[in-house]
Amino acid sequence: MPDAQGKIRYAVVAGGWISQGAFMPGVDQTDNSVMTALVTGDPVKADELAELYDLKSYHYDEFDTLLKSGEIDAIYLATPNFRHREFAVPALAAGIHVLLEKPMATSEEDCLAITEAAKRSGAKLMIAYRLHFEPGTVEMISRVRAGEIGEPRLFTSTFAQTTKPSNHRMQSGFWAGPAADMGPYPINAVRNLFDAEPVEVHAVAIHTPGREINTPDTVSVTLRFPEERLAQFTVSYSLPGTQRFQLIGTEGEFEASPCFGFGEGVAISYRSIIDGKTQEHAHPVVDQFGGETQYFSDCILQDREPEPDGDEGWRDVRVLAAIERCLETGQPQKLDPLPNRPGISVEQARRLPLAKVPKYINTDEPNE
Repeated sequence: MPDAQGKIRYAVVAGGWISQGAFMPGVDQTDNSVMTALVTGDPVKADELAELYDLKSYHYDEFDTLLKSGEIDAIYLATPNFRHREFAVPALAAGIHVLLEKPMATSEEDCLAITEAAKRSGAKLMIAYRLHFEPGTVEMISRVRAGEIGEPRLFTSTFAQTTKPSNHRMQSGFWAGPAADMGPYPINAVRNLFDAEPVEVHAVAIHTPGREINTPDTVSVTLRFPEERLAQFTVSYSLPGTQRFQLIGTEGEFEASPCFGFGEGVAISYRSIIDGKTQEHAHPVVDQFGGETQYFSDCILQDREPEPDGDEGWRDVRVLAAIERCLETGQPQKLDPLPNRPGISVEQARRLPLAKVPKYINTDEPNE
């Protein structure tokens, strides 16, 4: 049941950087969502972070108690990727709606188990693809699908950051490394821009000398799509921060930078070149986390299925798993064809003002 004001009540599961620096401030920007609980294994966060937002605190071991408490309608799940199934499945089974950070899980099996749990209970499941609600991204996809650059044929992207050696991602293997952590951004972008699914995956990776990481820190991927279309992207934990993509069609192109980020000063903007005419398209900075939360709460309140559902999340993880197999075997990986999805609609765009981020409590940003 929503609260007395008709707002969906969320528990934040894991109080790390992404929760503190994005989701928790963003909730206050919505008109239909509120936080009521925090789940954490950190006693400092259980005390100080819960007090900052006036939340009731639960330890991870008390998760089942929270699910039965009647104090929440939904959870925002932002644990390390390998723990997603551990918390998502029991929450969904209890009828609690789940907003799940990407990647959806660390295996296709886990993705399917989470999706099945949602189907059995009827609780809503949404993967936190915040860019599906960002105005500039939604506009680009809408224009491509309207045929404004002709047939999209080639996608290229670079996404890099310098991740701190102390961050857990540096010592947690492939499914916390750059391919799984950053790869969903270009993968999801090109899948939606092409309105198609890849049928073949190639990947190569390197380990930068001197970098203390137990998985390749820079990965380059080529995806073959039906109708002989190509996408290429590189993601890295060991280069200065950059994010950009270029989409070339038979009648024009889009160039976007920044294109994947969020926060202060980050407005998703792009340049179009159509019929020899170049135009800059600027959009305001918005609270992307507030926007996705507002959308998900609307889905719950209006009993609508979210667009970025479990199937959307599994489709990206399917590609990530193929990248992992490529790196293990040195061989390209074939993927079975899949039916098209309805895709992102222009009505999904949200334009909430960016929230101020409080001082972090016992956490830090992952990148230098």
